[in-house]
Amino acid sequence: MAWLTAAQALATLEVQRQTLYANVSRGRIRAKPDPKDPRRSLYNGDDVARLAGRHAGRRTVAAVAAETLEWGDPVLASGVSTVMEGRLWYCGEDAAALSDTATLEQIAALLWQADGVRIGAVRSKQGDAERLPASPLEAALLVLAKRADKDPPSHGRSRPVLIHEACELIDDIATAMLGSAKPVGAPLHRRMAVVWRALSAEDILRRALVLLADHELNASTFAARVAASTGTPLSASLLAGLATLAGPLHGSASTGVRSLTTAALRTGATAAVRDILAQGHRPPGFGHPLYPDGDPRAIALFGHFAPTKPFVEMRAAVEDLTGERPNIDFAIAAMADAFDLPPAAPFVIFAIARSVGWIAHVLEQTTTGRLIRPRARYVGPPPRETRPR
Repeated sequence: MAWLTAAQALATLEVQRQTLYANVSRGRIRAKPDPKDPRRSLYNGDDVARLAGRHAGRRTVAAVAAETLEWGDPVLASGVSTVMEGRLWYCGEDAAALSDTATLEQIAALLWQADGVRIGAVRSKQGDAERLPASPLEAALLVLAKRADKDPPSHGRSRPVLIHEACELIDDIATAMLGSAKPVGAPLHRRMAVVWRALSAEDILRRALVLLADHELNASTFAARVAASTGTPLSASLLAGLATLAGPLHGSASTGVRSLTTAALRTGATAAVRDILAQGHRPPGFGHPLYPDGDPRAIALFGHFAPTKPFVEMRAAVEDLTGERPNIDFAIAAMADAFDLPPAAPFVIFAIARSVGWIAHVLEQTTTGRLIRPRARYVGPPPRETRPR
């Protein structure tokens, strides 16, 4: 049995690297660590050859489109971010390396191609958040919905004006989700640390915000771009992104991590993992189709804090039973637990950080002037023939 390097497998399949990783994730291509370099993978030559043969010949437009929308080749041209060689890049800069020193505001300046972004310095009319009995998600959705009904469309407005409005909107989201606009003018990671009374977490919060700012054309970003392509206000595009982020398979995945860890406290980590596998589910917070060798964002974050015992045991159990490594969702949940942050903290961090990426993609989309309108591959009943009466 021959084992191929990534370069050899890609050359045989004639696909993008993301498609190779997706086929590994779906079990179509077996992979194993390279004995010479455990950080890299080798791919089963027979599986690669079989898949290459299956795709030989001309593929239909429908087949290409179907694979494209499921972890396939890129569907839109974008200069905001990409995943390449197992690493996340923001405008050509390594996101993990940026997290060592940058703030979310500096990442916004990079992704928006703007100078001196100061999100907390320009306040909208919202003011401080009212402390209503609402979740952070509900509070942010309400703020964006109110603005979406009144804000002007994004089309036909200059980039500086849109960027100014974007700073207001992200500040509104942060104020709503944190329940406070204070300390006014402070970087977002400091505002979080102050509101959550976790000053020792300030640096790790900064790193997490940077690592979560953007991630190529994920589900919430695609939703935001589709909305933006219609010319809707920036607030409406952010509303679309936030609503999509809230799903358990996306930004709320850390909730599943917390539930699994809670179960592990009752039965033990190994038993909890075996139980979820027996139900036909994958352990939340582990594995990622784009990172078969490990999520670099999780690796970067884990290098700067010590997880508590339940998370250490859960990680060991999942890796032992499945071979999957922790992704950013597990890392954020472990970080929140280590610094005793509120239960909603992982989602709040994710949402505030990713709003910067949504804005970058919305700004990029507005420059195209095109409507995003995919076609459906119809699989329903055949259309009835029109019969004369």
